[in-house]
Amino acid sequence: MSTLHGLKRPSRSWHRKKRVGRGQGSGLGKTAGRGGKGQKARTGNMRFEGFEGGQSPLQRRLPKFGFNSPNRTVYAVVNLSDVDTHFAAGSTVDEATLKKAGLVKGRYDGVKLLARGELTKKVTIRVHKASEAAKSAVEKAGGAVDVLPLMAHKPESASKAHAGKGVKAPRQPKA
Repeated sequence: MSTLHGLKRPSRSWHRKKRVGRGQGSGLGKTAGRGGKGQKARTGNMRFEGFEGGQSPLQRRLPKFGFNSPNRTVYAVVNLSDVDTHFAAGSTVDEATLKKAGLVKGRYDGVKLLARGELTKKVTIRVHKASEAAKSAVEKAGGAVDVLPLMAHKPESASKAHAGKGVKAPRQPKA
């Protein structure tokens, strides 16, 4: 294998497709390699994943539980200790500054402030939700918490979100 034109596939690395049901002389005629009778000889054989020979399969024997609502609201969680370490006194903390600081990553519906840790600086925090303990801790440090309304869409895209869906276009006469 010193040159590209001398490359060869390894011997016996490739097999010709097995052509079944092509007569007695082929060696795979009549029953086409399936043997005689039985469930496995029939078409529509139950070979799907999890099939247990007719016994009720494990995924059906175990109980169902849990539910994830398609309309759920997921909040990015920010703790007081994170705000204390990343922001200077007198600054305004909102979703954009939290993303810039790397405290909020990914896509979320809003930001929630929790009271884990301590806040020693006076800051204004603008979030979509905040626990009562977090609010009192921020106010105790001399800051303020502004709770913003949660917007599902940007104002300009909300009107376009469902525009024209379900409305049929008028029929054009044939010329």
